[in-house]
Amino acid sequence: MLTIPLNLLQSTQTPHSGYHWDGSSRRFFEGWYYRVTLPHCGQTFAFMYSIEDPIGSKPYSGGAAQILGANDEYICRTFPDVKKFWGSPDVLGLGHWGKTDLHTPPLYLLPAEFELHVKEGYQATATLNQGEIRDPATGNYCRWRYEIQPIYYWGNQNSIQQSTAGWVSSLQIFEPGWQILMAHGLASGSIDWNGKIYEFTNAPAYSEKNWGGAFPQKWFWLNCNSFDGEPDLALTAGGGRR
Repeated sequence: MLTIPLNLLQSTQTPHSGYHWDGSSRRFFEGWYYRVTLPHCGQTFAFMYSIEDPIGSKPYSGGAAQILGANDEYICRTFPDVKKFWGSPDVLGLGHWGKTDLHTPPLYLLPAEFELHVKEGYQATATLNQGEIRDPATGNYCRWRYEIQPIYYWGNQNSIQQSTAGWVSSLQIFEPGWQILMAHGLASGSIDWNGKIYEFTNAPAYSEKNWGGAFPQKWFWLNCNSFDGEPDLALTAGGGRR
């Protein structure tokens, strides 16, 4: 089995790209959002990954992968074993294994190795989003793998990137933290949605994350980076009542 260190994938990433859990038992969650828009067919796929109370043995301990797919259809799969989740503290990199024939601690795998050994789960970095989940009740499934070419993170190109919420995002009193990881990028690959395969090249892609021990009472958020006649435009806005 071949693996590569994630630091070889590091580019000009934003602050807060790494996994935030400090190993304590306090209430904690971290969530990631990857989206790819397919203008040629009018479909959007949003992938939402989460881990809660990773210390384990808590009422909410566990992970999940949710996908809002074609025609606003939805599929979700939970991963109760927090020990099969991994996250890089230094760069954007995470994954959760479900069904697998591997007996090693979870880690980043080369995409071909992941497809061979992990039959349910996901892994994601700044340049890759890959996985497979299945709803055992309905048989509906999604299998996806696409490479990402980041264009804009959060800050000017070729300069130091910024925290989306400024310096306050580093303080636990202002939770949750929110970070736009990639305001705009280009994705190439394929998504198998219940047998219908969507193949795409240079499709608009976006990613963000949040983390902490509490969530706002109300939250609103919008993003678009697929505008007719404006291939170099991305718009993001959000806010909430803490």
